[in-house]
Amino acid sequence: MSRDNLRTEAILALQARLGHRFKNPELLERALTHASAGQTVDRVRHNERMEFLGDRVLGLCIAETLLERHPTAPEGDLSKRLNALVSGASCAAVDRTLELGPALRMAGGETRSGLRDNDTVLGDACEALIAALYLDAGFAPTAAIVRALWAEAMDRVDSAGVLNPKSQLQEWAAAQRRAAPAYRVVGRTGPDHAPEFTVEVEVAGLDPATAVGGSRQAAEAAAALIMLRREGIAS
Repeated sequence: MSRDNLRTEAILALQARLGHRFKNPELLERALTHASAGQTVDRVRHNERMEFLGDRVLGLCIAETLLERHPTAPEGDLSKRLNALVSGASCAAVDRTLELGPALRMAGGETRSGLRDNDTVLGDACEALIAALYLDAGFAPTAAIVRALWAEAMDRVDSAGVLNPKSQLQEWAAAQRRAAPAYRVVGRTGPDHAPEFTVEVEVAGLDPATAVGGSRQAAEAAAALIMLRREGIAS
């Protein structure tokens, strides 16, 4: 099957996972077009401007949901939760669930370099996709899709008790006059479209902590959380 046919199938599958068939397919195409495609096609409309809009729509969807889920939470706590949920790593994780990578349009060389599985590229495409949903369907349907896609992440943030494990571990290490935590990838398994990273974090004077995640960033956060809990710094 040709690369174009594979991408067409990936786009159809993506819409099925979203539960939304685009009335204006051009919006979806633009959201899925990486800037590198402009290297081979003149005046291609890529997704960088849509990222700008999608970032704001995502923030509003998540903020509205947080207010409903935590009616008595102070503004500072809500802001921390919001920042964790709209981070590039969170967006990339959602894109991997949607299997968005194969649907992206980009220069051939970038595909060979692994850019389809890059957290930054996936996070940006996620924001652009949300903008496309908003422009195609309006806010309410987009918010419903975002709530469904982020439900697991919201539950995880609620149960973890730590909104940003890496930042908390770094702040604790600094307060203890220890060197900043050091992270290193000690293993990677799985196919390119669904990798699993094993990451180890070290803080001077403490035993290392190891965790596995679907991205390097997710594994680093999980390892930091393990160390925080093991040392009694977080519940």
